[in-house]
Amino acid sequence: MVSYAPLRRWAREHDVDPGPYDEVGPVFIHAEPCAGPDGGRWPEEIRCTRRVLRAYGHDGRILGGCLLGRKTGLSERTAGDLLLDPAVALVHVRAVEYGCFLFEVRR
Repeated sequence: MVSYAPLRRWAREHDVDPGPYDEVGPVFIHAEPCAGPDGGRWPEEIRCTRRVLRAYGHDGRILGGCLLGRKTGLSERTAGDLLLDPAVALVHVRAVEYGCFLFEVRR
């Protein structure tokens, strides 16, 4: 487990200030390098679980988001739908209960 600021790297890559959303929190990482999940599907362990999808604009500001309930299997599609808006640069996927960052979805 390490401390991680999920918006910071993206903001640096795009020369924007993460502003008030520059939060730092714990994340678990693999001890050895891995290729990540197969294809464009989300890992099975987090499918149909409660998640918050938070959309960020190109300036690093939150534009909105949505809540996914346990009974939906629309995780990837919902993130993709948020990215259909040209104002959305990336989507953070977070735990509902504590807001913990899980991963991000980019174009």
